[in-house]
Amino acid sequence: MLIYKDLLSGDELISDSYPLEEVEDGFFFKVQGKWVEVGDVEVDTGANASAEEAEEGVDSSSRKVVDIQDSFRLSETSSYDKKAFMAYIKGWLGKVLAKLPEGEQAEFKTKSQPAIKFLLSKIKDLQFFTGESMDPDATMVYAYYPDGAADPTFLFPRYALKEQKC
Repeated sequence: MLIYKDLLSGDELISDSYPLEEVEDGFFFKVQGKWVEVGDVEVDTGANASAEEAEEGVDSSSRKVVDIQDSFRLSETSSYDKKAFMAYIKGWLGKVLAKLPEGEQAEFKTKSQPAIKFLLSKIKDLQFFTGESMDPDATMVYAYYPDGAADPTFLFPRYALKEQKC
């Protein structure tokens, strides 16, 4: 299995256990999230509950979560408008560029501009996530709901991910 860690913070952001699709000329990994229920699961054994059990009831701690967000402990941050996002992204681009091998830097510069324009076109529909460290200067993960979708689609900036075998 491959784990993809943020080049800047070292946070685990995604793994190849989810189908990864390259989009926006290979700048992002697109991953389909899914709402799932986690926690207590009620099991029907077919037996009748005793009067005592029926009175007490069961405290359920189950909750609905998005699988990717829950698995990688992604924390949702506040929304960005175009101006605030551009301030973040300019600094982020410089940090990632400095960490990339020389052979990938020109490709990163070329592909980043259309990718940023793509994000800006969806800025009002995006959710913004940071990794477990919640470092606001690290790589962000983006999610949106395509037209009519019940489950979110996540975008992971591929150049800011370091592949690690487990």
